[in-house]
Amino acid sequence: MLKLERRRSSIEIIADILRLGEASRPEIMYAVKMSYLQAQKYLNHLLRLKLIDRTEFGTRPATYRVTRKGIRLLRDLDNVQEMLGGKTS
Repeated sequence: MLKLERRRSSIEIIADILRLGEASRPEIMYAVKMSYLQAQKYLNHLLRLKLIDRTEFGTRPATYRVTRKGIRLLRDLDNVQEMLGGKTS
């Protein structure tokens, strides 16, 4: 069977970022396979929605961590995917 490649939706990208739990921007970029500009756009959006928070420790890169609100959203997204017969985490 021929497997067709498709682009991920914004919701899938957001879920992938939230699944990381806690990571630096470079770690997120690598794990979610996105450019610096894409990562910056998504991280800023998730920060505005309070789905993640940002922590800085001295000279180390900032760390982004999923919030309780983000965990609830991820759980809801996974439930919807499961109900529709899609993949789960």
